[in-house]
Amino acid sequence: MRILFIGDVLGSPGRRAVKMLLPPLVLQEGISLVVANVENAAGGVGVTPDVVDEFLGAGVHVMTSGNHIWDKKEVLDVIGFEPRLIRPANYPKNNPGRGTAVVKTAEGQKAGIVNLEGNVFMRAKDCPFTVAREEVEALRQETRIIVVDMHAEATSEKKAMGWYLDGRVSLVIGTHTHVQTSDETVLPGGTAYLTDAGMTGPHDSVIGIKKEIVIERFLTGMPKRFEPASQDVRLQGAIVDVDPETGKATAIRRVDEALP
Repeated sequence: MRILFIGDVLGSPGRRAVKMLLPPLVLQEGISLVVANVENAAGGVGVTPDVVDEFLGAGVHVMTSGNHIWDKKEVLDVIGFEPRLIRPANYPKNNPGRGTAVVKTAEGQKAGIVNLEGNVFMRAKDCPFTVAREEVEALRQETRIIVVDMHAEATSEKKAMGWYLDGRVSLVIGTHTHVQTSDETVLPGGTAYLTDAGMTGPHDSVIGIKKEIVIERFLTGMPKRFEPASQDVRLQGAIVDVDPETGKATAIRRVDEALP
């Protein structure tokens, strides 16, 4: 079974990359499951019902998120009703939506997806490690194929999660920092790992935002409305091969596809 995880999709440039590059990539690579982090997909922060429909129409099976999930109030019209859009599982239990999803591929195989958010350098939430253990144990009653999106700032927290879940899930992949790392590996227990999937969006930028806006903010300390950049648009992420019987990964490689 082959899984494609798409790194943080930023604004309309990122959505355009998914719409244009995903269908041929799925055919070329024989992808069975597509998971994408979409928390920055609507204007650079948040997600809306229309954007959710756009991703589903492009072939994304499950959408994960992170700290910007509530930035567009319209998300409340969809997150409680669309099980394929999830938010971090370690948010308070009474929050709208769910932190996990189970989907069935075209081949009839079930796959589980867990969304987590880190605590280091981010707003405090429930312990992602404790919640990860609980959610993974529950999902393993249904499937051994489990993907974990660890949306976190600190590399150490992401790496620790990879080792913590090694042998219990198919993939632990980091999101949030928008810069693709080059440490893809299959850990000894059979869990594929990558510290950050990267960004699907404009790379002639500062993590997706127009360079001049970010530089001015650093120089002056004054607030400035962020606007997504538009050039050098890329789809980044990773492709993972998984044994469907055991849920163990056999290979992982990075994806970095540019819009023509």
